[in-house]
Amino acid sequence: MLVSPKEILGPAFARGQLIGAFNTGNLEMTMGILRAAEEMNRPVLLQIAEKRLGHAPLHLMGPLMVSAARQAKTPVAVQLDHGETPDVICAACDFGFTGIMFDGSGLPLEENIARTRALRGSLGASVWLEGEVGMLAGSEGGPEATALHTDPAQAERYALQAGCDCLAVSIGNAHGHYKGKPQLNFAVLTAIRKRLPQKPLVLHGGSGLPREDLLRAAGMGVCKVNIATAGFDACRRGAAQTPRDGDYFVMNEHMVRAVRESVLRQLERFTL
Repeated sequence: MLVSPKEILGPAFARGQLIGAFNTGNLEMTMGILRAAEEMNRPVLLQIAEKRLGHAPLHLMGPLMVSAARQAKTPVAVQLDHGETPDVICAACDFGFTGIMFDGSGLPLEENIARTRALRGSLGASVWLEGEVGMLAGSEGGPEATALHTDPAQAERYALQAGCDCLAVSIGNAHGHYKGKPQLNFAVLTAIRKRLPQKPLVLHGGSGLPREDLLRAAGMGVCKVNIATAGFDACRRGAAQTPRDGDYFVMNEHMVRAVRESVLRQLERFTL
């Protein structure tokens, strides 16, 4: 069933639980994500990043994602990930997305606050709004970025003035494949948590984070973990495993199965 992220993340935050937010890029990934969620009877967020729309146009993926969520047997929120362009954000809402992640992390703090606050006003209270302070290393479909840990004081100011419902933070997590073992800065997360005890927090770049780090973060205000790279890798593996004499429909099932198995593993990592 299609729901707001609030209906999923609100209870998870109150209980110190983690919710998986899985990015998709095609039909097969969407099917695999939701099959795993239904199999484990777990709510999830189904996401697509703006920078991926050149490969998976929103006018095709948006209706597919929303329709799939409505038909799902478990609660599913549909969110635009790393939204930057007003026209794209508006289109996502028109298609029925229930959440928007606005990425103003590369802007000066004042501009990030102003643009998020303006977006809050235009979206109204019915659409869940995720903001971000600090920049992750790695790439989310664009140029490689250099990490900039979230400043706790800036996070507090942003959260109080911008009107976001949850806040994505940078504490050593990264987009894409990690280069070496991830080193999360829990001192920064602790400081953010102390300043914003009632604000749900988000970790992007969750594919390669150790389970023990995820569960530790869950006790420190993090309730949403984004998973993109693991799903795309799984879909590619599934396609590559298709026998030479297999047709598209055989490849389709291999991709769906591989993504489903990947999501099942991720959901198991989030379980206390």
